[in-house]
Amino acid sequence: MAHQWRGVIREYADRLPVTEATKVITLGEGGTPLVHAQKLSELTGSEVYLKVEGMNPTGSFKDRGMTMAMTAAVEAGAKAVVCASTGNTSASAAAYATAAGLKCAVLVPEGKISMGKLSQAIAHGATLLQVDGNFDNCLDIARKLGESYPVFLVNSVNPARIQGQKTGAFEVVDSLGDAPDIHVLPVGNAGNISAYWKGYKEYAAPFESANGTLPAVSTKTPIMWGFQAAGAAPFVAGHPITEPDTIATAIRIGNPASWDTAVAARDESGGLIEAVTDDEILDAHRWLSSKEGVFVEPGSAAGVAGLIKKHAAGEAPSGKTIVITVTGHGLKDPQWALRTEDGSDVQPVKVPNDVVTVAAELGLEEN
Repeated sequence: MAHQWRGVIREYADRLPVTEATKVITLGEGGTPLVHAQKLSELTGSEVYLKVEGMNPTGSFKDRGMTMAMTAAVEAGAKAVVCASTGNTSASAAAYATAAGLKCAVLVPEGKISMGKLSQAIAHGATLLQVDGNFDNCLDIARKLGESYPVFLVNSVNPARIQGQKTGAFEVVDSLGDAPDIHVLPVGNAGNISAYWKGYKEYAAPFESANGTLPAVSTKTPIMWGFQAAGAAPFVAGHPITEPDTIATAIRIGNPASWDTAVAARDESGGLIEAVTDDEILDAHRWLSSKEGVFVEPGSAAGVAGLIKKHAAGEAPSGKTIVITVTGHGLKDPQWALRTEDGSDVQPVKVPNDVVTVAAELGLEEN
C-alpha cells in the first residue's frame, strides 16, 4: 500500500545508526525520481537513468546526509553547527539547522559561490562568512572549530553524512530491482561516490541490523565511474590541487576530504575517476535541459559529460544499465542557462502585441 514518504532515516531506519527513540530531523528528503534518459539511451545503446537529486528539499543531494548529520548533532546535545561549503552544503545545513532549532555558521570561499546557494543559506538565517581562500581553506577552519570550540561539524568528514547519502544507492536498487551495471557521478569532495559505493555494498550482502540480519537486496554491485572538472581534478593528477579552477562551483575542490574512500570505491568496483573540461560540462548541461528535460547546475552535469566523452571514445559499453546521479537543481546556478554556446547572453525575441505576428514568429499557419 502506498504511504507518505517519511524521509530517508525513517524509510531506511533498519540500515542506519538510529533507534525508534531517536529525534529525527527531516524535511522529507530522498525518494527522488529515477528518470529514464531517452536521448542518452539512444546515444549510448544502453538503458540510462538519471537519479535527479535536485528534487530534494533544498535542491541537492546534500539533504540526504544532512538529515543524519543534524539528527546526530541534536542527539549529541549540540547548540550550534558549522560547515565549509562551495554552496550546496551551506544551503542544506542552514535549512536543517533551522528545522532542528540550532544556530548555523557556514564558511564559503569568497566570490566562488553561486547566488542561488548563497541566498538559501541567508534565507534560512545562517551566519555566513566568506573566507579569503578556497574551499579547502574553509574546511580546514571548520575542522579546527569543531575540534576546539562548542560547535558540531556537519561536513562529509562527519560519518553521519555518508550514512545518509548511502540511501541514494538503496533507492536506485529499489527502483530498478537490482543494482545497475555502471553508476556515474560528479566528483568534488568525493563523499557521494564513497557513500553510493557503501550503499551498494550493503545492499548486496546480508546486513546486521539492530533487529537482526537483513537479507541481501541486490545480486551485484555496479562499476563506479566518477568525473571531475579538469581544472579541479586531484584524483586524476594524483595529488591535491592548490588552486582549483572550474565554472562548476559545486566540484571546485582541490583536496577532497573523502580521498581514501573514493579511491577504494573506484578500485574495489573496477571503476575509474577521470576529468572532463568546462566546455564538456556545459555541453552536457545543455544536453540535459534541451534533450532530457532535466535542469541541473553545471557541476551536476559532469557525470553526463563523462559518459558522453567515454561513448565518443568507444570506451562506454552498450547493452548495459547505467545510472547517473545529477546532484543539484539548475536553479542553484541559473546564469549558465542564459548563455549561448558562443558565450553571449540569450536575448528574447521582441514582438508587437499582435497574434498574427506572434504566430508568424513561431512558424505557425492559420487553421
